[in-house]
Amino acid sequence: MGRYRAREPAGSKYITPQGARRLRDELDRLWREERPRVTAAVSAAAAQGDRSENAEYTYGKKRLREIDARVRFLRRRLEGMVVVNQPPADPTRVFFGAWVVLQDDSGVQIRYRIVGPDEFDMAPGYISMDAPLGRALLRRARGDEFALATPGGERIYEILAVEYEPVTKAPARS
Repeated sequence: MGRYRAREPAGSKYITPQGARRLRDELDRLWREERPRVTAAVSAAAAQGDRSENAEYTYGKKRLREIDARVRFLRRRLEGMVVVNQPPADPTRVFFGAWVVLQDDSGVQIRYRIVGPDEFDMAPGYISMDAPLGRALLRRARGDEFALATPGGERIYEILAVEYEPVTKAPARS
């Protein structure tokens, strides 16, 4: 088998305003703070002479490559993002940004928010719309039951509630 690996799909292009802000802040921090600091450290290490046995130089260059790769990824990712800051036309159904209360077949209730693949790790209860449960929830409504295959076997879920966060308007500038 060769070394070639097909690129994985980038995932959904939807993101909440908070998620977009987090990615922009990370990009800004990497580009304006961390990269200049590491570049200065690499320059100082290079000035010491023999680079072949200079660990600071070697690891600094490696860190620069990691930072540059992440910066390229963030720029490409943010370029195609759709920031969703409005609830859907039908707030009774599950769409991006919805908070959903589920009850499984054992009676346990859990609350999830449907978010994009770049932000599911932002807070407890966030689930990617690309995850199996996220995909199964999309377009369903309160009272719907559905089955989902899990590693532990098939589970039955019922949607108890669907909510959306109220839209906060920016204060007017004077």
